[in-house]
Amino acid sequence: MVQAMALAEQWDTVQRGLDPRWSDAQVVLTVTDASRIGRAAALLAPAGPVKSGTTLRFYVARSGPGVGPEAVRRMLRRLDEEGIEGTLELVAESELAAAATVEASSLASEWDAALAVLPADWSDLLCELSVTSSDHLDVTALHMGPTNPLRESAKLAFRFRVAHTFGYGASAGMVRRCLERVDAAGIPGKVRVLRLMSDTHPVGTQGPVWYVDGKAV
Repeated sequence: MVQAMALAEQWDTVQRGLDPRWSDAQVVLTVTDASRIGRAAALLAPAGPVKSGTTLRFYVARSGPGVGPEAVRRMLRRLDEEGIEGTLELVAESELAAAATVEASSLASEWDAALAVLPADWSDLLCELSVTSSDHLDVTALHMGPTNPLRESAKLAFRFRVAHTFGYGASAGMVRRCLERVDAAGIPGKVRVLRLMSDTHPVGTQGPVWYVDGKAV
């Protein structure tokens, strides 16, 4: 944990301490002045921060979907410019982070490993299943049907949502059963968590949404 430094400088220090192989990092910002938490959340909005008390939890992606390290630095610099002080703490990184691909012998075991590193209060996930050949797309879509998979046209992948206890998305158990069917069909691939929200409480809706490339998912 880094203290008594500007937030952008704290991020520089955190980033220097990351494993050279890191792909995703989960970061928590604790705002010193509770009255500024709303403004801090607004300035960090592109990162999809999850607010809890005086803390904001968000993810940084080294590549692919998500907010990158330079974008995070720019956002934190805006907080510094507005005099918002706080402490930045690295919670998880790299292949241990919720958004990282987990190397395993099967998609079902990858899924188990990904769930094992999630925070206990997770409520909503945006996930991705990628395959190695276009020949596998139709069969994979069939086996993953209960998760309502959305084809990613730019690559050989499907995205789907998962809900912990309520809201929009398949249950974690249903996802595992679908992945077992993909494994049984002999289709190689990778499954990973792209986005995470914790402790959400939707009122009159099916749950929160993420905006990726200008589209609600």
